[in-house]
Amino acid sequence: MSEQKLYYDYIDTPLGELELTSSANHLLAALFVKTEKNVLDKQPVLESEINNEAKKQLTAFFKKELTQFKLPINPAGTEFQKMVWSELVKIPFGTTISYLTLAKKLGDPNSIRAAASANGKNPISIIIPCHRVIGTDGKLVGYSGDMWRKQWLLNHESKQESLF
Repeated sequence: MSEQKLYYDYIDTPLGELELTSSANHLLAALFVKTEKNVLDKQPVLESEINNEAKKQLTAFFKKELTQFKLPINPAGTEFQKMVWSELVKIPFGTTISYLTLAKKLGDPNSIRAAASANGKNPISIIIPCHRVIGTDGKLVGYSGDMWRKQWLLNHESKQESLF
C-alpha cells in the first residue's frame, strides 16, 4: 500500500494560526497550531488546490461572507466518529445543539459520552463545526481548540449584530 502525499499550509485567523492538511483530493485536517494543551510542529508548506480553497473559504467565513463550507473533506477516524462528524456539518450557521440532541440524532441518547468524545476528536476545526455543540443546560463545555475560541466562534456566528 502506497502512502498518500500530504500537503500542508497555514492560515492566520482571528483565533490564531490554523494548519491545513490535505491529500490531492480531500481536506484531512484543520487544526490550531497552538492550544493550551498542544503545539503542533510546523510542516514545510506544500501548496494544494484543496488547501488554497480552504484558505479562501475560511477567509470568507471570518469576514461573515460565508456561512457554509463547500470542501471535499475526509477526516480520519472510526466509523462512529465519522457518523458524529457528518451530523455536525448539518448544524446550521448561527445555531447550537446540545450533546444530548447530538446523541439522539445518532439514534441513541445513551451515546452522549461517546458522541462528546468524538466531537472532541474532530480533526477539521471550524469547517466541521464541533463548536456548535453545547451542554444541555446551555453552557459552553468541551472544545479541544480552547474554550475562548468556542465562545468567539459562537459570538461570530450570532445573528445579532452589535449596536456599537
